[in-house]
Amino acid sequence: MKRIRTSALATAAGLALASNAIAQAPAATPSVPEALAPAKVSLLERPQPNIDTLADDDYGRLARRGHELATRTFAHIGPEVKDKTKRYAGNNLSCTSCHQESATKPFAIPWVGVTSTFPQYRGREDALSTVEERVNGCMERSMNGRALPLDSPEMKAFVTYIHFLSRGIPVGAEIEGSATKAVKVPNRRADLAAGQAVFQAQCQVCHGENGEGRRVGVAGDAQGYIFPPLWGPDTFNNGAGMNRILTAVRFIKHNMPQGVNYQSPVLSDDEAFDVAGYILSKARPVKANLEKDFPARWNKPIDAAFPPYVDGAPADQHKYGPFPPLAEKAREMAAKHAESLKEGKAQPAAR
Repeated sequence: MKRIRTSALATAAGLALASNAIAQAPAATPSVPEALAPAKVSLLERPQPNIDTLADDDYGRLARRGHELATRTFAHIGPEVKDKTKRYAGNNLSCTSCHQESATKPFAIPWVGVTSTFPQYRGREDALSTVEERVNGCMERSMNGRALPLDSPEMKAFVTYIHFLSRGIPVGAEIEGSATKAVKVPNRRADLAAGQAVFQAQCQVCHGENGEGRRVGVAGDAQGYIFPPLWGPDTFNNGAGMNRILTAVRFIKHNMPQGVNYQSPVLSDDEAFDVAGYILSKARPVKANLEKDFPARWNKPIDAAFPPYVDGAPADQHKYGPFPPLAEKAREMAAKHAESLKEGKAQPAAR
């Protein structure tokens, strides 16, 4: 029974994923009584939570610790800290290298409301996941490190800070401004030469000619970066969500260059797409056992550029596009799986 329920969640998520892969349009859902419909919350005009308003009690201190860990990850659990037992992160980024403005900025993958959306089905594991498991997913991928023990003070601090940011948002709410904002992805392969030109004109001044970033001090001082590296050994690995071009293009379009937001983008959709392709064409740390990701296979994101591939398309297309043909194939596979589930013929996920 557990597998059937999980498969049903997976099917709904897969259909939405296929539908949203390019345009990010919300999938149609059956009508429900108004009292049961999820609340709608917008982060676009909602005041940002202020950590300084918290009392100096156990909760406030733990939330502040979580804020410190998010904004100065490198200084507390990075690979250069003196206490080797605390070297959980494998690079010198901070969580806020991506989750901008202390993880509160709309469409910069904010943590505001995250507590209200978990547990949630995650296709990468083909299972319901908790907030703690989501934190560790970032630790192992975006931070290129190892999982935090669930009972560690660091995990408790992260979860408490996320809870603080999420206060006042109802469980199950639909949150406008979460994750990243949609762009119109060109129906073509990313042009890496054009992307290099965009990088040189818009990104290089901060992130360096070779994407190496700009450090606060010197290597070994556990002080991180003013501007983080985008490729090379000290950045996110190839299992991170940002290593998928359809995620990267949305983030870049509405958050880069530094200071840009969803209301004032500098790059066109085409420029953001091409520069994302150029950045992701570069070498970065490799995560082991990526073939175990998305074990259901049929709901693997179309821009997850690692094997196995089940749609017959080449690896290059999954990495650089064009994506509309892949989105159509994904919709077909999701619909076929949904039909199999109705008939009781769905195959178990690969493990």
